[in-house]
Amino acid sequence: MSSLLGYSPILIMFVVMYFLMIRPQQKRQKEAKAMMDALTKGDEVVTAGGILGRVVQVKDAYVTLEIATGTEMIVQKNAVTTLLPKGTLKSL
Repeated sequence: MSSLLGYSPILIMFVVMYFLMIRPQQKRQKEAKAMMDALTKGDEVVTAGGILGRVVQVKDAYVTLEIATGTEMIVQKNAVTTLLPKGTLKSL
């Protein structure tokens, strides 16, 4: 019994680490994957590099963004970090 009590601080540390670090990170990853899977034509997004654009085409691993009238660029889906509300680009 005393040997079990000796390991209890280590076990408590792992449980706390799970709830404070691992679980929130898994939740963020799940939300990011859901956002990437839900991208559709016409969505306004921000990339990891800070580029704002409107989604023109969605493929398996890539997204084509219109960053200015007549100017398009292709980025990886995982480069899209934020989905903006509709009409954000017009207000800028």
